[in-house]
Amino acid sequence: MHKYSVSTYSYNQAKALGVTIKPSESKNKKIDVYKGDKKIASIGDIRYKDYPTYMKEDKDIANKHRAAYKKRHHKDLNNIGSPGYYANNILW
Repeated sequence: MHKYSVSTYSYNQAKALGVTIKPSESKNKKIDVYKGDKKIASIGDIRYKDYPTYMKEDKDIANKHRAAYKKRHHKDLNNIGSPGYYANNILW
């Protein structure tokens, strides 16, 4: 299974949320999110890029993809504790 390389950006974002993250054990997911020892979410589809990945390529493109992601997923962004909430705050 291909492992996603978790970025420093994502580790810092997770720390600010009071959670820890590890490369996911779930098929096609990037990151598993933990609160203490309990896994609370698997986030990010490994088949798609995220903000830290786009930032390695081009800042303007990264910001355009971030805006498009937030527009597409607007219903999930503030649902605290949901996988969408963690994906938005950790990967975007």
